[in-house]
Parts: sequence; C-alpha cells; structure tokens
Amino acid sequence: MKIKEIRDLTIDELQMKHRDLTDELFKLKIRHTTGQLDSPAALKNVRRDIARIKTVMKRKELQK
Repeated sequence: MKIKEIRDLTIDELQMKHRDLTDELFKLKIRHTTGQLDSPAALKNVRRDIARIKTVMKRKELQK
C-alpha cells in the first residue's frame, strides 16, 4: 500500500485497515510456521504497511 493512499484515509478507516492487516499478519505467520507460505517477503510487506498506518494515525492524532 502506498503512503499517499494511507494518508487519504480517515482515522476510522485507518483503524479498520490496521485491524485487517494485523489479522493478515497473524495468518501469514501461521502459514510460515507450517511451511505453506510461498513468499516470506509477504510478511515484511505487511509489517511495513502496519508501521506506515501507525505512523499516519499518530500524526493525525497529534494534528487534532
């Protein structure tokens, strides 16, 4: 997900996206543990997206 797309989302949408990505990360970790994950880079990408969302959420909260 691009940072520009993340910045355009509202706080509520960011929280929903964060929840979805956290669930996805959990599922990817389980698949990685069982050896069913095709691309370990998917874990890295999801973790980075979560970090981007947290950063934007924090900045928006501080702007209030």
